[in-house]
Amino acid sequence: MSLVGVLLALASIITANIIEGGNPLALIDVPAFFIVLGSTFGACVVQFPLKTLIGSMKQMKWMIAPPKPDYAAQVETLENMTSIARQQGLLALENQIPGITDQLTQSGLQMIVDGVDKEQLVDLLEKQISTEEFELEQNAKVFEAFGGYAPCMGIVGAVLGLIHAMGLLDQPELLGPSIGVAFTATIYGVVSANTIFLPMGNRCKRCNHELLKFKEMTMEGLISIASGENTMQLKRRLEPYLPPEMLGEKK
Repeated sequence: MSLVGVLLALASIITANIIEGGNPLALIDVPAFFIVLGSTFGACVVQFPLKTLIGSMKQMKWMIAPPKPDYAAQVETLENMTSIARQQGLLALENQIPGITDQLTQSGLQMIVDGVDKEQLVDLLEKQISTEEFELEQNAKVFEAFGGYAPCMGIVGAVLGLIHAMGLLDQPELLGPSIGVAFTATIYGVVSANTIFLPMGNRCKRCNHELLKFKEMTMEGLISIASGENTMQLKRRLEPYLPPEMLGEKK
């Protein structure tokens, strides 16, 4: 739905422009496009390492298909691991590890099998989650930076356009259109920031929160397994992290 929102915002702007008698084609200006987006990207290259920029670009797909952690499947996996650990012992979990796809779960189970004590297990899992959290936060900050720089670069484009327009004072018939083009850069900067970059940054934050909640639930499940708790105790640990629809099903 986020892509629909972007299209709706852009369509509203263009429609309003047409209603006021404007020409949508007048909003197309290649130099303004390069000034705003090119310089904005350049500023972000200075601010962020290449790895973070690439990671944020990969998250652009979240506009169409945001990540959806499978809570039901993960709960089932943790319950199965709990049953195996209580019936066959912790070492029996080693045979289950190759079939686990979630990296945190796989890593945690391996540490349990290797005999890592509970306190160290918690510490290592928290550090792993903290590292992933930092990387996800940086990816979201890239879009926020784009949203901050774009309007400023739009102003730069407008000033450059006005400088060009001042050279046409002796040609009144060209002065008006030239000033209009000058402000196109400002439109590019403000619109791109407020319809794409800043909303995308907030969307990434929301998705990141959901992913981290899923990881925290997984960590609680792994701690429960390491502590030798039964399935009911595991469910109590996991319940605060479950989405409302799953809690409704349980009731």
